[in-house]
This record gives sequence, structure tokens and C-alpha cells, in this order.
Amino acid sequence: MEGFDVNKLVRESVSKLQPYSSARDEYVSDGSEMVFLDANENPFDNGVNRYPDPYQRSLKSLLAEQKGVSENQILLGNGSDEVLDLIYRAFCEPNQDNIITLPPTYGMYKVLAGINAVENKEVLLTTDFEPNVDKILNAIDDNSKLLFICSPNNPTGNSFKKDGIEKLLKSFKGLVVIDEAYIDFSKDESWLSKLEIYPNLIVTQTLSKAYGLAGIRLGICYASEEIIRILNKIKPPYNVNQLTQQRALQRVLNQDLVNQEVQSILNERAELIKALDSLEFVSTLYPTDANFVLAKVDDANKRYQQLLEKQVVVRNRSAQPLCENTLRFTVGTPEENKKLIAILKELN
Repeated sequence: MEGFDVNKLVRESVSKLQPYSSARDEYVSDGSEMVFLDANENPFDNGVNRYPDPYQRSLKSLLAEQKGVSENQILLGNGSDEVLDLIYRAFCEPNQDNIITLPPTYGMYKVLAGINAVENKEVLLTTDFEPNVDKILNAIDDNSKLLFICSPNNPTGNSFKKDGIEKLLKSFKGLVVIDEAYIDFSKDESWLSKLEIYPNLIVTQTLSKAYGLAGIRLGICYASEEIIRILNKIKPPYNVNQLTQQRALQRVLNQDLVNQEVQSILNERAELIKALDSLEFVSTLYPTDANFVLAKVDDANKRYQQLLEKQVVVRNRSAQPLCENTLRFTVGTPEENKKLIAILKELN
């Protein structure tokens, strides 16, 4: 994308900002030979008495190697929600700029727009849950800074066609954020391979889904070095705690186990789809590349309540556009899915 300059998109206040700097920013060392008298910490070692590495170097090094990117193209956050919030705060001027979202989609995009006083322009997906590229392009104006694309999409589960996304990347003068929270369950290739082609591309991923680490809150942002440098200016100095870094490093190193669990989830997903397809009160099952299945039922409120009474919690997505009378079923363990399927077969 010729002529793209991310610095033209940055808020003026962020451009002028002198970021907070701790003494730990002033050197690069593993700390083994250092005497730390800079941060007013308790000096008695208990494993977490010191502030964590503010740039999570060990974890970034491993992720960079696995994903084929530079360490300087990675930002880690306290969950993907912090990563997304930083993107708003870096590039969107409150009460002036706007972002574009594609409902039905992940609800935090809209919430973060409200928190940051940024207009949210909604362009509905088509009836087959694909981005309406022409309408998106028509919605763009001079104050459009961000376009959020969730693929595989939540709550629909499908991956979007690549040609439509590429057209948006080439045409949009702002930043295109592709949320790949569910990419590990998809056969489609990640958009990480396109970072060098599209300087306006940001890809977000998470350890909360396939990696099974929702409880530690670790979100990942991949982008150009220029974009990451801007986001680093405004992130809290120690936003990813030491325990999270350690647990994430252990899990990412154990890629074979992660792959086994993902395959088990995919196998169980196929069994769940087969069972749902046999139920009379299920009228439509939507294609999915995620670890969940969206199903259209006869009466979502009724079926949701019936399942809740049986101690099974699913998600009623009926309030979302194009999702009337739909329930979203997350794929569980084999035992959980057997219980769910048995209960579903008993409903009337």
C-alpha cells in the first residue's frame, strides 16, 4: 500500500507524549548480575517481589520465532481487550473520529468506542454473514480511523472471504484490525503473513481460546514496527504481570499439547454439529471455523431457559442483528458434550 504513513493517523496528543520510563527501560539484561535499587521494591525474594519485564522479552522472542515475525512487531496486553483499547486511544480523537464495525460481531468493539467517545458506524454483514464491502467503503469518511474485522467471526463462527478483506485493506486509508481470536480452530491461513504487504494491517490474537489460558488474560497484537512503537508509548509500564508471563511461556512452549487439545475440540465440534442437526427444534446450523456452533432454533429464549434449568449454560445471541432465535454452543470436553447432547434430546 504505497504512500501509507501511520503517523498521520496518530492523535496529536499521543504524538507529543513523553512516555513514562522506568529504570528497567534503560538497560537490556537478564538481571542475574544486577543489584536492583531503582523501583522501591521489597528486596526479599519470593518470586514476584520484582516488577516484571515491561516488554515481556522472553515470551515475545518465542512468539516471534513461532509466528515468523520480528519481536518489534508484537505488543502484549492484559487480554485482547486492553490491546484493542490501546488502539482506540492511540489513533482515535474523542468526539471527532469514528470506527467501523460489522455486526453481528464481538461486542467489545462497540463498548470500547463508547468508552473512548468515538462514533461507531455499524455496517451489517450480508445475510450469509460476509462483509458488505461496497457498503463499508461507502460508510468511510475522512474521520474513519479503524475498521474491525473478526474472522473467524463471533458469534457466527465463519471465516470471511479473503478477496473482500484484501479489497478493504487496499482501499481503506485507516487501520484494519483483524481479530483472530479463533484462528487456531480454522483451516484458513492467518493474516500474519500479510503484515509486510499491508502496513495498515493489525492482527490480534489471544491465549484465551485454543491455548486454554483465559484466566491469565494475555492478548497479542501483531503489526508493523511503527504501529507497535506507537502503542508502546501509551501502554501501562508493567501491563503484563510476572505470573502471566511465566504461565504463558510454559504453555506456548508446549505446542504439541495445545495441538492435541485443538484437535480434540475439532473432533467434538463435528459430533456436536451432527447431534444438533438431528434435533427437530434446530432449523439452521451455520458454518463454523471456531470452537463454537451457532444454531437457529424455534424459540431461543425457551431453549436457553430449559438448558439453564438443567445446569447447562449456553449463549443466547438473539439480540444481535441477523441472529434472531439463535443459541451459541461452545464445544466442551467429550463428557460435557455428551451431557449437553443427552439433555438436548430430552427437550420438547
